[in-house]
Amino acid sequence: MPMHWIVAFMMKAPVNNIIDFSNVDGPGNRCAIFFQSCPFSCLYCHNPETIRMCVHCGKCVATCPTQALRMEAGKVVFEASRCVKCDTCIRVCEHQASPRIQMMSVADLCEHISKLKPFIRGITVSGGECMNQAAFLLDLFQEVKKMGLTCLIDSNGAHDFSKYPQLLALCDGVMLDVKAVDPHFHQKLCGADNAMVLRNLDYLLKNGKLQEVRTVLLPNEKEQNRKTVSYVSARIKDRSQYKLIRYRPYGVREAGVKAFGNQTLAMEEVAELVEICEKNQNHLCRIA
Repeated sequence: MPMHWIVAFMMKAPVNNIIDFSNVDGPGNRCAIFFQSCPFSCLYCHNPETIRMCVHCGKCVATCPTQALRMEAGKVVFEASRCVKCDTCIRVCEHQASPRIQMMSVADLCEHISKLKPFIRGITVSGGECMNQAAFLLDLFQEVKKMGLTCLIDSNGAHDFSKYPQLLALCDGVMLDVKAVDPHFHQKLCGADNAMVLRNLDYLLKNGKLQEVRTVLLPNEKEQNRKTVSYVSARIKDRSQYKLIRYRPYGVREAGVKAFGNQTLAMEEVAELVEICEKNQNHLCRIA
């Protein structure tokens, strides 16, 4: 057995969740795999429990109604067979993490994906930030491609895609979040710089790997919305789809609600942003 195959088989990555059938994570019916951990900490994150790795404080263990969690040698151990997904553990966690993580190998994921193969067009890897697991994704995509399925990456652009030519060669496209163009606003919004995100936007566009760009439109941030939509739509024109996502307060972490309130953006303002896209020759803009 080749050594590289043994390494690939043994390598494991933290998987937060798998949605077997999704039609919102890329074209067609797709299996969406959500990996744990993210270099950003966005105020409006809808799954903040994927941001950090579990610190094994144990607070969640006593609250689990089905005893799916236990402490063992100072670490929280998760028994998936007992879990009823009531999310109590996520609600009590103070660290933007989840104890319901499964360390899975490429073989584990491929066994799961193979059962879905007749019903899906491909897989989409997401997070958290899936590019935290770039080496793992390379091995995963190699195996999934053998099944005749497509592979998409859903990313916030924090990692330099130019450093992963083999992965991009296998990838059928990247769905890139461009949360803000203004660096100071991006820092406030995500707790991180956006220079790499914008470099990735150009790099993926140049190399024909930009499947889609997404921007969340925020209430009471009209100028920031205009800046970002103007910049992105002028860059990508009709070479990539641009999805404008209206901020929704439901499911957002408390910090996001404090920053942006309980209202979504009025459709009148959205229409103005769509008009900017059309003026910039981007007619592939759609609202979500």
